[in-house]
Amino acid sequence: MNQNENITESIPVGELGIIALESCKELGQKVNDYIVSWRKERDLDQSQSLHFSGYANDTFLLDAKCSRFGTGEAKGTINESVRGKDLFILVDVTNYNIKYSLCGHENRMSPDDHYSDLKRIIAAAAGKARRINVIMPFLYESRQHKRSTRESLDCALALQELKAMGVENIITFDAHDPRVQNAIPLSGFDNVQPTYQFIKALCKNVPDICLDNDHLMIISPDEGAMGRAVYYANVLGVDVGMFYKRRDYTKIVNGRNPIVAHEFLGSSVEGKDVFIIDDMISSGESMLDVAKALKARKAKRVFVASTFGLFTNGFDAFDKYYEEGLISKVLTTNVIYQRPELLEKPYYINVDLSKYVALLIDTLNHDNSISKLLDPYEKIDALVESHRNK
Repeated sequence: MNQNENITESIPVGELGIIALESCKELGQKVNDYIVSWRKERDLDQSQSLHFSGYANDTFLLDAKCSRFGTGEAKGTINESVRGKDLFILVDVTNYNIKYSLCGHENRMSPDDHYSDLKRIIAAAAGKARRINVIMPFLYESRQHKRSTRESLDCALALQELKAMGVENIITFDAHDPRVQNAIPLSGFDNVQPTYQFIKALCKNVPDICLDNDHLMIISPDEGAMGRAVYYANVLGVDVGMFYKRRDYTKIVNGRNPIVAHEFLGSSVEGKDVFIIDDMISSGESMLDVAKALKARKAKRVFVASTFGLFTNGFDAFDKYYEEGLISKVLTTNVIYQRPELLEKPYYINVDLSKYVALLIDTLNHDNSISKLLDPYEKIDALVESHRNK
């Protein structure tokens, strides 16, 4: 999409301001660089208008930080004015690589710490910003989105809390269950699916892949990911298969019922490349079990894709499966923290979403529709057609 197309037909909501919390510094810098470049290239007759004041700045990143006391307590500080700004705050609640001193001991930041820092920065704005938008790629507590017994509803409570603090729009990627937005039905909530970026990365890094029904099949690793897999299958014009998990409901291990077996529903995968798509790779056990089951059914190559690569149990199992030929490639995005060693893995494909995030921010700042960005069917169709022609 042309970054200048129709975007300047509307004036910005306010002067753009981006606060990238410590957890999201690298992504925030990339996003800022894209927007700075686009806006300097635009030929605006209205550039002298008050509505476009500060439109083509050298940077939109604001100086803000969360300092900590020796006890582990913290405070949020914004070191420049936010009055009248359209504020976008980026936070990665999964970034465990940030450390702080707690009574002389080194402590790693948890999702709760990152979420608290987000609230501190919102509080530091003190209601002076014209609009506050939160970009939280991995939705805080999104795995605790529904109640099955006497349980807390952490994600719903967090969304309601952000709304009460004055946040108008919340943008997240590939929410575990987007229905959690029902907790704030009158507020802006956008769940972004990076479908186009995944297909583009796959075509670029695996040029010999055939995107047709005779050579490719989309696989859902469980019933929860079926909607996502069906969308991929529809835009690519290929078949879809699904595994469902048989669990032992008499036990709880690490907060969940252990998986006994994966059962497959779908047509034959023999001789086909298979593309397993899910929202996250946590320990990776489920994805790897599915990959092994597909290779046992004589699948040709197995590609594993997930928006969030958490890899909570490390990479040893993935290394082993790659060496044994059970997986060919693993694709995850850069909207959450990536360990440096992951980027060096021969099987890893990094799906960069910084340009996509920048495009979302730039469009929303003009209060324009992001419908085509959320459902890029035309771009996917053109990409697939171009790849098939090659």
